[in-house]
Amino acid sequence: MTSGVGKGGRFPQVALFDLDGTLLDSAPDMVATANRMLAARGLGQVDADALRKHVSKGARAMVSFVFAEAEGEAHAALVAEFLEVYQQELGRHSRLFDGIAAMLEALEAAGSRWGIITNKAEYLARDVVAGLGWQERCAVLVGGDTYAERKPHPLPLLEAARTLGVDPSDCVYVGDDERDVLAAKGAGMPSIAVLWGYRLDGDDPLTWQADRVAARPHELVEPTAWPRR
Repeated sequence: MTSGVGKGGRFPQVALFDLDGTLLDSAPDMVATANRMLAARGLGQVDADALRKHVSKGARAMVSFVFAEAEGEAHAALVAEFLEVYQQELGRHSRLFDGIAAMLEALEAAGSRWGIITNKAEYLARDVVAGLGWQERCAVLVGGDTYAERKPHPLPLLEAARTLGVDPSDCVYVGDDERDVLAAKGAGMPSIAVLWGYRLDGDDPLTWQADRVAARPHELVEPTAWPRR
């Protein structure tokens, strides 16, 4: 892991973030979605703590956890149902992780721009951003279906940098999943792996070789916590 202390204690020109598990604790919305689907089938509630670990892996992974026997067309139908129900639950139970609001304010006060690159479908991500009142603050928003590739492919990160007119090396990507770090490496973009997100048992962010690791959002209020190249 490189040290990556910010040059002169400055924030990066652009900070790019994963959404679920990085900026937003959206697991409660996912739990509510799963429980509605289970209740409709006369089944008991999901293990909320266990489901949290799958959130960053996306709807398919969550459906596979909740409905372990479903395969093929049945699984695809459940994923479509999950997304439909989730859109109704979106924003009703989720909240920002403690310290995120202060971090974003610090970036803006320093003149840095920030954006979101998520594997969540763009229409859902836009609903989240609107619900948080971030439409004017978020400089770029890329969803999992915005381009032909999604993370861990670097294309979404490269396109976000291109849209903002900056070199990828002048950005930092922040995420809670290994594919976030892989996408950043592929884009030539410094990265921060965060420890407060959603991880499966056995996932070890210290092995992902991010430029930095952050244990709490409050750490990122300090410009020296950000890697620079």
